Amino acid sequence: MQAASLAAALSASGRAAQLKTLGVQLYTVRSVLPQKPRETLDAIRAIGYQEVEATYAGLDAMWPALQASGLKPVSIHLDSKSVTQGNPDDLDPIFEKLKKHGFEYAVFPYLPEPERGGIDVIRAFAEKLNRAGEKCRAAGMTFCYHNHAFEFATEKGATLFQVMLDHTDPKLVAFELDLFWVSVAGGDPAAMIRKLSGRVPILHLKDKAEGTAVMYKEAVPRTAFKEVGSGVMDWPAVLRAAAAANVAHYFVEQDQTPGDPVDSLRRSFEYLSKLSY
Repeated sequence: MQAASLAAALSASGRAAQLKTLGVQLYTVRSVLPQKPRETLDAIRAIGYQEVEATYAGLDAMWPALQASGLKPVSIHLDSKSVTQGNPDDLDPIFEKLKKHGFEYAVFPYLPEPERGGIDVIRAFAEKLNRAGEKCRAAGMTFCYHNHAFEFATEKGATLFQVMLDHTDPKLVAFELDLFWVSVAGGDPAAMIRKLSGRVPILHLKDKAEGTAVMYKEAVPRTAFKEVGSGVMDWPAVLRAAAAANVAHYFVEQDQTPGDPVDSLRRSFEYLSKLSY
C-alpha cells in the first residue's frame, strides 16, 4: 500500500508519478509455463516484473520455479467450483495452504455461463462470495472478485455488477477490476475505479484494440487483446484514478497474444515502466 499511497500523494501535489512495482497474471503465459516453468518465470523477472498472480491449477508443479525466480507471489485465482459448488468448509485448507505460500489475495476468477443469470441468481451468488470471503479473512487473506463483461448487463434498471456490489459485504469481498472487460462492456475504466475506491486493491492491466464492439460476453476476437499502450485505453487517467483509490497491486494480463507471450509482456512493461501520470 505504501507505493500506492506515494503515487496518490504525488498526483495530489500535481507532480507526475510512475508505477514502481508491476506484476504478471500467469494466465498470460499458460501456453509455455507448464513446459518451461523456470525459464519462463526467470524471463518474466528479467524483464523487470516483481510480482505474480498465479492460478490454483498447476500451482504445486511450478512452485519450486516460482520460489527460485525471485518473483513475489501476491495473488492467486481459485478454482471457481470451490466457491460455487463445494462445501464452504472445504475452502479452509485451501486458504491455509495459500497463506503458508505467502499469498495475500485469493480471487474468484470467473463465473461460468451455465451458472449465470439475472438479479436473483446474482444475489444468491453474492452470498456465496460473502461466505468465501469470511473463510479467506479468517485465514489472514483478502478475498476478491474478478469481473468480465457480463456483469455490466442491465436488468430492471440496475447492472448485475451493482447488484453484486450491493449484496456483498465490503469487509469480506473486494474487487480485482479487469479494465479491459469494463471497457468491452462500454464502461469508463477510470470512473469504475473511482466508484470502487477503497474496495479495489488489485487491477488487471490489458489494452483493447480500436473498434472492438461493445458486448456483455467474452466473445471478443483474439485480436481485441493488445499490449498495454498499444490500444485505445487512457492509461494515465486509469493510473491517476488507481492512485487516488489506493490500488495496491497492478498485474499485466493479456488473454491472447500474437506470438510469444513473454514478448508481449515485455512490450507492456516497457510502456508502463516509462509512463508518467
